[in-house]
Amino acid sequence: MSDLLTVLVDGILYSSWLFIIAVGLTLIYGVMKILNMAHGSLYALGAYAAASLAGYWLNHGYAPLGSYGMLALAAVIVGLVMGPLIERGLLRFMYGKDEILLLIVTFALFLILEDVIKLIWGVDPFFISEPYGLLGSLDFAGLSYPAYNLIMIGVSLASGIGLLWILQYTRQGKLLLAVIHDREVSLAMGINVNRFYLITFTAGAMLAAIGGAFTAPTVSVVPGMGVEVIVLAFAVVVIGGLGSLQGAALGALIVGLVRSTAVHYLPEIELFSIYLVMALVLLLKPQGLYSAMEARKI
Repeated sequence: MSDLLTVLVDGILYSSWLFIIAVGLTLIYGVMKILNMAHGSLYALGAYAAASLAGYWLNHGYAPLGSYGMLALAAVIVGLVMGPLIERGLLRFMYGKDEILLLIVTFALFLILEDVIKLIWGVDPFFISEPYGLLGSLDFAGLSYPAYNLIMIGVSLASGIGLLWILQYTRQGKLLLAVIHDREVSLAMGINVNRFYLITFTAGAMLAAIGGAFTAPTVSVVPGMGVEVIVLAFAVVVIGGLGSLQGAALGALIVGLVRSTAVHYLPEIELFSIYLVMALVLLLKPQGLYSAMEARKI
């Protein structure tokens, strides 16, 4: 019983991290029909910016608790700079093109950004572990967990609930739903579709950067860290259903629990188990698990 509880807790913690990195990817696809491969680079940029800002903050003797604010500030800066830059400077010229072409374009951007990261920060790893241990640990079910995990769960819940609230209960959210359903009709009704595309991509970029920024204290920030992330995020949104926030949550939970079970009972197949689940879902429900539950995307 204790082992099962441990698997469940570990699975939920991993799921919360997965949802943070996947929700921006599915948001952009749901609105703009772009499978943004550069999402992994935006995640890495958030991690590097967070390590730099939080490191500067701590090295100058400021209050350690302020380092959490630096993590959030780094994500906001990356989102506000990179989102408009990519959307206005590149993607707006590609609207209406085939989805495969857009996929290739964002993959090329991913490769470019990976080299840009190496040019700016070099190839040596960055460590910013102080925020991870600052809050101490919590004992649960006979095991000790870093209290920092509560921040990851909080960020995950805030991202999901916040997006759902905006879409369901605000005027701008309802207009965005109209754009999702029919871009041409929305244009005919006077809705500024390009403005919604800009806001959506900036929000998606910021969510990717948030994932990287709050993951930075838990890992070594190294070149190529966005590669694994984009593959995992892709697995999550495919399992849940591309373009569905609820599907991203469901996919993250499934992947998190499957991976946790594999780590505890058969660690040799940790990664294989995730892709096995994705393959089974694609075989049985190519549109994803949540596609049949709700016709409306996002």
